[in-house]
Amino acid sequence: MMSTARTAIRAAVLGAALLVLLVPAAMADGKANANDVARILAGLSIAETSPLAPFTKSSAWQSHAKHFDAAWARLDKGQLAKIRAWSAKYIPEHQPVMFYMFSGPDFLYADAFYGDADTYVLSALEPVGPIPSLEGMSTGQLARELGELQRSVNSVLSYSFFITKKMKTQLRGGRLQGTLPVLYLFLARSGKTIEDVSYVEIDPQGKLTTIADEQTGKGTKGAKITFKGDDGKTRTLYYFATNLANDGVKTSGFLQFCADLGRGDSLVKSASYLMHMNYFSTVRDFILDHSAVLVQDDSGIPLRDFKRDDWNLYPFGNYLGPISIFPGKYQRDLRALYMRDHAGAIDFGIGYRWRPRQSNLLLAISKVSSTAQGDQADEPAQQ
Repeated sequence: MMSTARTAIRAAVLGAALLVLLVPAAMADGKANANDVARILAGLSIAETSPLAPFTKSSAWQSHAKHFDAAWARLDKGQLAKIRAWSAKYIPEHQPVMFYMFSGPDFLYADAFYGDADTYVLSALEPVGPIPSLEGMSTGQLARELGELQRSVNSVLSYSFFITKKMKTQLRGGRLQGTLPVLYLFLARSGKTIEDVSYVEIDPQGKLTTIADEQTGKGTKGAKITFKGDDGKTRTLYYFATNLANDGVKTSGFLQFCADLGRGDSLVKSASYLMHMNYFSTVRDFILDHSAVLVQDDSGIPLRDFKRDDWNLYPFGNYLGPISIFPGKYQRDLRALYMRDHAGAIDFGIGYRWRPRQSNLLLAISKVSSTAQGDQADEPAQQ
């Protein structure tokens, strides 16, 4: 009798443990919305009624949440809050559209510099990947995926930019692939609520259509995410996986799609000095022709390509030249600008020289838009 009882108890305990392991996968089966998935990936709480709520009971997820709570507190205090304050002071008006070429899935800095945009357009070579789903995933599988996700975003949280070689590997392995899991995480941690996610593509004429998946059609593939912030306004984020070199961008329709959105604001950072080269001249010219405001570090458009009759240029930080892996990209004219115009201080780091006292930032305001922005557009020169 005692032996039978002990066997029954062991079976009950084993069954309960197995149930704990499998419940998240069963409950997540096709019922969770994108925002709940994003919050799970970001280590943020969700409603107890969500089919994904059982995941939050696991020690792996709780450890993941603590990791991002701490990382985000440091990032926001040391970087993002300071960038938002800088932007509010020196960019008095934002355009409805912002362009961020060579971005990877870096919504964080797009939002920090241009938090009032209605439409964000990010673009880079990194693949879109499957729409993130936790369907059929056990807590053990989720723990492994969250570990990979942490490694994928570690460099941008620590240094303000993605390390491309590492990201290529990390965004192509496991269940959570591509840029979408990172975009989900950044949107959730930035206080956004995801409303809808869909695949889109652009034809050579720049026309946008919704498609079923990444394999459909032959156009430039992307994702469209609609979301809300604290103000309750619905905004749109596009990410396109596209070749921005001349031979790719001239036939992809991507820049025509961007042009159809109207004049925008632009951000360029940690862009590998690609637009210093002639075979990235098309995207370089697009940014110069279609931007009301451009914020960039020295890895973006070289100073020589700004026509002084078209732009007001305001240097910030300290220009020390490129890091050693980018030889030959030192700009003597940019150094002269920094010396002549008494560059303003910045209290945050940006770009490859990510330490605050070593970072440089150029604020370029189109003279076409200066009148609309008023006298405040000249404020940086008054420091």
